[in-house]
Amino acid sequence: MRIYHQSNWRPLLALAVALAVVALPAAAEPQRGTQKYEEWLREQVRHQLVMLPYYGVFDYMAYRIDGESVVLLGKVTRPTLKADAERVVKGIEGVRSVKNEIEVLPPSPGDDRLRRALYRSIYGHTNLHRYALRAVPPIHIIVHNGHIALEGVVANETEKNVAGIQARTVPGSFTVTNNLRVENAAKQARK
Repeated sequence: MRIYHQSNWRPLLALAVALAVVALPAAAEPQRGTQKYEEWLREQVRHQLVMLPYYGVFDYMAYRIDGESVVLLGKVTRPTLKADAERVVKGIEGVRSVKNEIEVLPPSPGDDRLRRALYRSIYGHTNLHRYALRAVPPIHIIVHNGHIALEGVVANETEKNVAGIQARTVPGSFTVTNNLRVENAAKQARK
């Protein structure tokens, strides 16, 4: 067994890092105008949005890609999140323009109380609590002047229905709109 002294292992570490960098395939941008390019761009936009530090369960951002233009949609609780979303999407190579249609929800102590109660009700349910462990939980709770919209993706129809029922049991809301999508809905339709 050979023990490396501090001065001996540094060149080996530098060589290992250099080899690892050379061995990694680059996530190169595919040729523009192709289906592969659109998929690549869609993934880049999604990645940049979910990586925003203040993007959370009470915000929902979506987007539409038209060639090399991106339209940002959704509702957020912080004005800075709207600006950050536009900034990071503009920074993606190949994006020529960004139209930011994200709505900033007005501050409201009543809506904040309702958000917290909805979070406890939805993510506290045994069928849904596993989703709360994710960095950005997939069920987004949008509250605007007492009106609730559930956005995002769940694994099956049962979870979608449970989330809607849990939201309707929270007092203080006017309406509940369940816009949750079911992951692999096509597979379930074939069964």
